[in-house]
Amino acid sequence: MAIIARSDEHKKTGETVAKILLEIEAINFRPEEPYILTSGKASPVYIDCRKLISFNRARRTVMDLAKHQIQQDAGFEVFDYAAGGETAGIPYAAWMADQLEASMLYVRKKPKGFGRNAQIEGHMEEGKRVLLVEDLATDGGSKLNFVNALRNAGAHCNDAFVVFFYGVIPGALEELDKEGVTLHYLCNWWDVLHVAEKGDYFTPEKIAGVKEFLEDPLGWSSKHGGE
Repeated sequence: MAIIARSDEHKKTGETVAKILLEIEAINFRPEEPYILTSGKASPVYIDCRKLISFNRARRTVMDLAKHQIQQDAGFEVFDYAAGGETAGIPYAAWMADQLEASMLYVRKKPKGFGRNAQIEGHMEEGKRVLLVEDLATDGGSKLNFVNALRNAGAHCNDAFVVFFYGVIPGALEELDKEGVTLHYLCNWWDVLHVAEKGDYFTPEKIAGVKEFLEDPLGWSSKHGGE
């Protein structure tokens, strides 16, 4: 199973995190001028979770919620290490390691040097349990580079955590599921839309455009210049 079904408590957490991300302006709705993602798809929404590093009170709240969510999903004595993916995942891994009282590592995108630990920075004992930590996931598959690097170095890595998961791209988690990796997350675009509709963050026209995208992201992309 690659993703855990959301409880009512998890949905409430998602709305809290969505409100924080909207408040610090880490989220933008722009259906009239779509963003083109690295995948080539067009999107009317953009998120920059890295902004959270500059807002201490908001960051502490998010990481408290992250600790609780991980413990509810995976358990209380499950992870020996929190490993951040280069580069956005590094600060989140440091905060998560502190929350879980675990040791911290980070994983390079590409090997530097030779040997089993060429992508791993920090000291890791073989056979230990590692939680991969990133800021966000769009399709989930990109996490496998980091998971495989950890596994090749001797880690047991069957779990990944992100603050934000897009949650709208069809088949996004198939690769993770096939490799036995469970994705844990706090917030998705449906949470953001729900909070945005209740608040005064965007115009009704922008919200309508984003809702249309969420209901058919691939169709919306193809109609707005994306692949």
